[in-house]
Amino acid sequence: MTTTTGTATTTATATATATTATTVTTATTTARATSRPRLGPVPVLWLALLATPLAAGANAPVLILPDMARALGVSGSTATWLVASYAWAMAVGTPLLAGLLRRRGLRAVLRVASALLVGGTLLVAASPWLPLTLTGRAAQAAGGAGLTAVAMSLAGSARRMGVISAGFGILGASGPLLGAQLAHAVSWRLSLCVSVIAVLAVPMVSRYATTPAAPTAPAAPETTHQGRFDVRGAALLTAFVTTLVLLPHTPAAALGSSAVAATLLALHIRRQPDGFVPAALIRKPLFLGSALLALALSGSYFTLLFSVPRLLADRAGWDAGTAGTGQLVALLTGSALSWLLAAASARMSRVAVRSVLVGVGAAAGAIAVFASWGPLLLVATVGGTFAATGANAVLSMHAVSSAPDPQRPTAIGLFALCYQLGGAFGPAIATALVLAA
Repeated sequence: MTTTTGTATTTATATATATTATTVTTATTTARATSRPRLGPVPVLWLALLATPLAAGANAPVLILPDMARALGVSGSTATWLVASYAWAMAVGTPLLAGLLRRRGLRAVLRVASALLVGGTLLVAASPWLPLTLTGRAAQAAGGAGLTAVAMSLAGSARRMGVISAGFGILGASGPLLGAQLAHAVSWRLSLCVSVIAVLAVPMVSRYATTPAAPTAPAAPETTHQGRFDVRGAALLTAFVTTLVLLPHTPAAALGSSAVAATLLALHIRRQPDGFVPAALIRKPLFLGSALLALALSGSYFTLLFSVPRLLADRAGWDAGTAGTGQLVALLTGSALSWLLAAASARMSRVAVRSVLVGVGAAAGAIAVFASWGPLLLVATVGGTFAATGANAVLSMHAVSSAPDPQRPTAIGLFALCYQLGGAFGPAIATALVLAA
């Protein structure tokens, strides 16, 4: 009897101990699960909020360039540097921060990009001098470019990328009118600060450390690569991009400088083929063709964006309010249509997708050159927006698919660089052909 009671007591004690251990283990596991970053795809609307305010910040000066020039005491052509500096920093910042994403992971990029965006916004809001304002705009753009690189890396499919690109189009469409309204109600400086709202998405996105593997998804953002950073390659790429951005403004000096920078960069890539600009990636026809086509369509779009309001006034006699409203409707329409293309692209061949983009983009440019009827000029805006935004959504996935997993953040950065170069060329081309006339 005593033995039986002792056995029962021992069994009860063991059971209680096991139950307590199980409870502690469960609580520990639950605590770790809640403290760890979430796994799985980031909700696409958070990615859109993270990336798209950049477009509103880029396009906010479209209708208020004369006001900005008067406030700063400079000419209209000088004021366009507030647009060019933003585009330059987007173009340069995208591959640089995509490289940081590859080496240090998602959280490091979110911290650096957020600091740049907030610091640049404070500088733009407070600076009384054009050089400091240009510095602030560049910091804003570099920070926004880093957040955009994160969003593109986490997109994972053409459909989700289409949501982000459509958001770019919608915020870009709203940018000119929003900038004009904020400038009228408060100050043109507030118009240049709208991109800072992207930081609202940072806390949510930072909770996602990785994404599940997918055929079109890049390597996990928290997978880092600790090899030696190719400082020379990054510097040469930055120098080359800078000379390209300067090309429309100072053609003679920039042409020679860009040739020198391109030669030095090519020699460096030959010596260090696995450096900041991977030789194997830029030699792939799919990547190169996608990036260059995106550059052409983006340049055409930004040229139309800055030219059409003036063309509507000169050729059709529209006032600024009517032109701004009409352009807004056209940009929203083109952005919505581009999402439909992105959603359908999985069922289309690459040749078919590119044919649609090239055909629509070329038609938009031709209409803008010859049309004098206001609604037809808005049709050109719809076409240009559709082609550029669709290219960003679909061709970015084509470009990324050509790269091995470790190089996919780099591929995204270099593709986005080409697209953003269109944002640097477009306003300068519009100024030379239309705005300066």
